[in-house]
Amino acid sequence: MSDEEALGDPARRRRRWIALGAAVIVILLIGWSIFGRGGKPAATPSALQRVTVVEPGRRLVAATVVANGVIAAKHDMQVGVVGEGGQVVQVLVNPGDWVKAGQPLAIIERSVQAQQAASLAASIKVAAADAALAQSNLDRAKALVKNGFISKADIDAKVAARDQAVARVAVARAQLGEQSARNARLVIRAPKGGLVLTRAVEPGQIVMSGQGTLFRIAEDGNMEMQARIPEQELARMAIGTPASVIPIGSAKAISGQIWQISPVIDPTTRQGFARIALPYDTSLRPGGFAEASISSGKAEMPLLPQSAVLSDDKGNFVYVVGRDNAVVRRAVKIGDVSDVGVSIIDGLSGREKVVVSAGAFLTAGEKIQPELTTAPAGQ
Repeated sequence: MSDEEALGDPARRRRRWIALGAAVIVILLIGWSIFGRGGKPAATPSALQRVTVVEPGRRLVAATVVANGVIAAKHDMQVGVVGEGGQVVQVLVNPGDWVKAGQPLAIIERSVQAQQAASLAASIKVAAADAALAQSNLDRAKALVKNGFISKADIDAKVAARDQAVARVAVARAQLGEQSARNARLVIRAPKGGLVLTRAVEPGQIVMSGQGTLFRIAEDGNMEMQARIPEQELARMAIGTPASVIPIGSAKAISGQIWQISPVIDPTTRQGFARIALPYDTSLRPGGFAEASISSGKAEMPLLPQSAVLSDDKGNFVYVVGRDNAVVRRAVKIGDVSDVGVSIIDGLSGREKVVVSAGAFLTAGEKIQPELTTAPAGQ
């Protein structure tokens, strides 16, 4: 009997299992080399997607600051009770009405004050009659003094009596004038012409001096946007700088210009206000929000072709080439958009390699084969 026969079937089966195990190991190694750790074929340099990138650098371009803020009346006139007040009997205007300077807005009941004015008017007539009598007595006394019937002292007394009567007439007239002025203040009037913004009074309401604002009027209907600007941008702005304002919920751009720049900076937010004067427009509602694009001269900043800038619900972004040629998402803040390109206000230094046009087909972390273009960024 041979040795192989002596080993019998168990030995042969063991050799077969060893050979089968070696084959499985080889197959696994081949699969690992093909698919890599992620379960996908391992990318080779020749298999990477070729993507055009550009290094934008920095260019001198027209700088535009985009800011948010609140719409308000340029001059918000708050009208209240000037006199002693009383019960309102009429309200003559509503929000949205246009009024002229001095136009009545509301009328306060004045029956008692009217009677006081009538009494003072009558007292003027009494005082005037007394003054006329005193003047007649003086005239007669002067005619008799030549005949020695009246002394010089009596004449002086009658002159004094006449002067007192005339003075009482002046006092009565002044008192009537004061009462008339008080009565006139029972009519609440517009200090200047403009657009009525709010009304906080109704007929029958009791109002009094110091109660608060009954009407708010935008002088001449002129509005403004109170734009919040970072302090570094605010330093480049000046009175008269043009701006374009778009109210939230509207697509209409309204042209204006800066008429006042905040002299202080909020120490918490490091922002100040640029107040943009705007003409009246129905889309401008005080208290609403708006977005402003403000020209702030020229500045050096990166300039990219429009195809390089993408956007989604998180905002504007670009893809830049990172370590090992993997693309990285970079949030950016854009400025002017023109035929030349898109200026980047914040997010890029200009030394990055930015994907030009294939960004929509890439995902963050994906490796690419970048091809740097020498063409100008705006072309």
